[in-house]
Amino acid sequence: MRGLAVALLCACSAPATLPELVAAEHSETAGDTDGALVHYRAAQQRCSALQPPRRAKQACSEALLGEAELLEHAQRLPAALAAYLAIPDRVTDDPMTAATATYRAGQAQLRAGKIGEGWSLLWKVITAYPDEPLAADACKALLDDGRQRAPKALADEMGQLLNALPETQVADNLLWSIADLYAHELADPAAARAYYDRIPIDFPESGLRDDARWFAAKLSEELGDPVGAVTRLRALLKTREVSFGVGSYFSVWLDDAQLELGKLLRDSLGDLPDAAAAFRQLPKDYPASILRDDALYELAVTLGKAGDPAGRCRATAELIGLEPDSKYIARAKELGTCP
Repeated sequence: MRGLAVALLCACSAPATLPELVAAEHSETAGDTDGALVHYRAAQQRCSALQPPRRAKQACSEALLGEAELLEHAQRLPAALAAYLAIPDRVTDDPMTAATATYRAGQAQLRAGKIGEGWSLLWKVITAYPDEPLAADACKALLDDGRQRAPKALADEMGQLLNALPETQVADNLLWSIADLYAHELADPAAARAYYDRIPIDFPESGLRDDARWFAAKLSEELGDPVGAVTRLRALLKTREVSFGVGSYFSVWLDDAQLELGKLLRDSLGDLPDAAAAFRQLPKDYPASILRDDALYELAVTLGKAGDPAGRCRATAELIGLEPDSKYIARAKELGTCP
């Protein structure tokens, strides 16, 4: 029985790392680049025979990427690029490692000032591996590097890829990048808003969905469309109802959206009752928000405009009780006297 227990324990334990990989790490730590290269290359010869297959894939990935990274850190750029670019053909069953190698090669080329070569490799990450996480990173890298070089050409190229890759994981990143370029470098807020608006519709599960609604709302204000801004903010705030009770996700924009909604309702649409309700809701729904005193001050302003001095004074008192050091207390007291 004791022997069986030991056997079961060994069977359930995580497999040990290839000794060649351990030796490579030790050599690298000791500053022995050539010794580490020898060990990484030895690991590459043994890794494919490991069982189960997932362990072989992981070990081969570590061995191949380890060699290329080591060469790059050692400033042996031609050799590092050759190592990175050889990886995709050696891991045809591992698109994540292939995408990682191509992405790192592209970034290395950009750092070396070889813009055309770097861009070509980053585009390849997107087109060849559109469902890998590195495709989103490649999209961002192209956006960051290209926004000051050729923003219109970059937006057009991303638009063509979006049409070619509409059902892939990178599609929402392409759409976001196009919207970003139109909002900033291309100075076309209407086009930018249209692209942001597509993200919640075309990609309702996208991690960029709520950010897109927030920026589309801000662009609506810029375009003189407060009704459009309110519509988008309310759509963003509805995501709290979905997440509440599940504990899964709350957008960082929710309390900002709640405050902005109240301001728009009051200042742009003249809807004082709904504005007051929006301001009241913020401290209730977001008790940890740093915007609670903002909301209470704006509530006091709104109630003052509505001809409700008693309500204004209650809001001021609540503000003082909540944040005794708030910068808004003096402003609230300037709105009028309170008993």
